[in-house]
Amino acid sequence: MNEFQNEVADRIAANGLDRVMIEAGQEFMRATTVTKYSYNFAVLGRPIIQYPQDMVAIQELIWDIKPDLIIETGIAHGGSLILSASMLALLDMANAIESGTTINPKESRRKVLGIDIDIRAHNRAAIEAHPMASRIQMIQGSSIASEIIEEVHAIAAQYDRILVFLDSNHTHDHVLAELEAYASLTSKGSYCVVFDTIVEDMPKEMFPERPWGPGNNPKTAVWEYLNMHPEFEIDTSIQHKLLITVAPDGYLKRVK
Repeated sequence: MNEFQNEVADRIAANGLDRVMIEAGQEFMRATTVTKYSYNFAVLGRPIIQYPQDMVAIQELIWDIKPDLIIETGIAHGGSLILSASMLALLDMANAIESGTTINPKESRRKVLGIDIDIRAHNRAAIEAHPMASRIQMIQGSSIASEIIEEVHAIAAQYDRILVFLDSNHTHDHVLAELEAYASLTSKGSYCVVFDTIVEDMPKEMFPERPWGPGNNPKTAVWEYLNMHPEFEIDTSIQHKLLITVAPDGYLKRVK
């Protein structure tokens, strides 16, 4: 396995230097953004507006980090919450097998906390009816409202290992406010993942009816945040591995 893992690391590093591969990935992203490719997928029955490559990266992070709390801004149909919750269930199952014990999902400490300004009734009902529901808590309200931030911090104080996903409003100011509010909750060695940083790399005309676009988006917020927060670094190995991702420069690892 060590030899295989070294080969994988070498291939990923080579991807980061391969302009043909990088440009092919960028062209794929441009073409598929127009056709709403990311709207075509589901996780355990719930739609997830995400690229499969990032979904794979998410499950790798959860398995490696083994968080007991995942904080997500942006819920939509709930597919991302279900993906996170299902991975937490697998972590509990693995622990039970290793220890020779059983675990009641309703007694598990591991939880996904989702925040959204508008949790639509049909989505809430479907999420609450899902087999993963016992691992999910939802909060309705603006992710950058002071009372919501206080509530999330109070919940996070009960947990030791935290992973953060930011995927709501994609304007620079909103994402920067989310980073200031929640990135500090990320455990050392864990990640704060900022989605849709790809907006910075897309033509302006792709976002005619959106308040965000090149120069005003999650990536510009990440760059500003990192200037003030050296405890985080961009893990470029993830985007070099994926090549197709909505989060270039968005996989932020807490290193101190």
